[in-house]
Amino acid sequence: MNVNRAQQILDSAKEIEVQYNGTSIWIQNVNSADGTARVYPRQNPENEMTVNIQELQEI
Repeated sequence: MNVNRAQQILDSAKEIEVQYNGTSIWIQNVNSADGTARVYPRQNPENEMTVNIQELQEI
């Protein structure tokens, strides 16, 4: 995924499924300066992590 698409998904009113390493996640924040996103698994919101946006996959 690219930074622009990640930001579009974050800003969207629609629920768009995104996965990180095969796990469904929510995008919480996009950092376009360094190409990362703050995400958390849908099933485990306490497990927040910062990941490379290129590793995210839209389903």
